[in-house]
Amino acid sequence: MTTDSVADFLAGVPLLQRLPTSSLTKIAELVQVGHYVKGEFVIHNGNSKGVYFILQGEAEVCVNPDDDIRHEFILTRYDYFAIGVPTPEQRADVVASSKLTCLVLPSEHCSLLQPKQETFPPVETILHLDPIEPNIYRGITLPSAPKNDASCRIFGGQFIGHAIAAASKTVDGSKIVHHINAYFLLAGDLDIPVMYEVHCLRDGKSFASRKVDAIQNGIVVFTLLASFHKDEKGFEYQEVVMPRVPAPETLLSVEELRERRIIDPRFPRSYRNKVAAAKHVPRPIDIRFCDPDITTNQIKSPPRCVVAYAVDLLLGSVVANPHRQRGLTIHALSLNHTMWFHRHVKADDWILFVIESPVATVARGVVLGQMFNQNGELVVSLIQEGLFRVASTPQTTIKAKY
Repeated sequence: MTTDSVADFLAGVPLLQRLPTSSLTKIAELVQVGHYVKGEFVIHNGNSKGVYFILQGEAEVCVNPDDDIRHEFILTRYDYFAIGVPTPEQRADVVASSKLTCLVLPSEHCSLLQPKQETFPPVETILHLDPIEPNIYRGITLPSAPKNDASCRIFGGQFIGHAIAAASKTVDGSKIVHHINAYFLLAGDLDIPVMYEVHCLRDGKSFASRKVDAIQNGIVVFTLLASFHKDEKGFEYQEVVMPRVPAPETLLSVEELRERRIIDPRFPRSYRNKVAAAKHVPRPIDIRFCDPDITTNQIKSPPRCVVAYAVDLLLGSVVANPHRQRGLTIHALSLNHTMWFHRHVKADDWILFVIESPVATVARGVVLGQMFNQNGELVVSLIQEGLFRVASTPQTTIKAKY
């Protein structure tokens, strides 16, 4: 086959349709041809030469799916596979079920499969506020900032981060936010600026209290209560122990995990093609998942704004995890957050976020979270309640919380 004919074939592979023509040409120059007879292992015991693209023939993934989705694991022309997320206890074997010809992109060149990613602006830019009047600030949603996945509403963490930032601007700099209660009242419109109005509830010697209303079109869509405390010496202990987990630098990022899942043959073919075709923008926070075994300013409150912003990226998905099934769409929305900041937190260092969901009932679920610094110190505790509804149709959205 010529390079041009190989590139023409590769253009029909769903995984590669997100790449520019120049990348397809480069891949076409590097792929190697592999021939397999019926019954021969293509991938066995986790041994793989790279990413495989089926040119001719048929292969089968050795899994035990339900009969109604067994066809998802029969791979034919234009399908692709490789070693995905490494789990030694459940490695996938791929066997030729007929005479099979594959084009193989060697592992050392697999970086060519990465599409050019859009990037988020720095978190401090996302959380920037413009002063309008005393105690009134304006925030906007940048085009590339995270949005609520369900219907492109304003991301809940943005409300929290903006509100804490606004409240912090009205408090003596020696006092730092240590506790918040946040209430999501209505969905926020991405195209309309949000006015944050800060109400002074109390200014004491050691503590200060603020109430922040987020307003769009004259209507309060979000409210936050915040308490600030001046550092002082006192009793100190910690009963909870940080779980033992791998070092963060050794873990895959969310984006790397996503790419591994796309090529992992243990996932149904239709799911992998759908994820490969979906537009994906990396998050402004580096998140890495593990199993147990960005400086923003010179003062201390902004890092807490960043942490508060980041927590909403993951919490809701934990409640939905036990209920996920094929074809089920769940709409999730935050109802309220409560956070306690126990110690100073650095927004430009790794934080271990331990999350669990003890209960979900009557369409509401609760999530408990703890954040530890790299010294094992508990820096943040939090509780979130969310609304979780099964979508009756793909177009169903939730406009109001109550």
